[in-house]
Amino acid sequence: MKLDSAGLQVLSHEECMRLLPSRPIGRIVFTDRALPAVQPVNFCMDGQDIVIRTAAGSKLAAATRRAVVAFEVDDFDPKERNGWSVTVVGYARVADDPAEIARLEGLQLTPWTGGRDHFIVIATVEATGRRIQQPT
Repeated sequence: MKLDSAGLQVLSHEECMRLLPSRPIGRIVFTDRALPAVQPVNFCMDGQDIVIRTAAGSKLAAATRRAVVAFEVDDFDPKERNGWSVTVVGYARVADDPAEIARLEGLQLTPWTGGRDHFIVIATVEATGRRIQQPT
């Protein structure tokens, strides 16, 4: 088990990709008018790609076109003082091919609000993560 300088367990790429879909909500980090922005979203995985839905005219849809973004998912138990965090960095793109859109519509990704007919796909370039566990 590899530890970082703070004593947190460093997760492998494979472990990061296994943990990502285990939580229903993640946070996408993107640039909005030259400033960092973070937005919680529900998502699903399509292989190594992260898929989210948004409205076509949304700030998120405009900001993520062919952009480098980060995506973060975590799970913490404050009582037990343990948990994990995974961050993906990748390229976001709008799904605009009709065949791809039809395939993505078949994924288990139901938007929480209406008007989310626009798919954003994040191709994973790098996945890093850490786990904290209290000694037993």
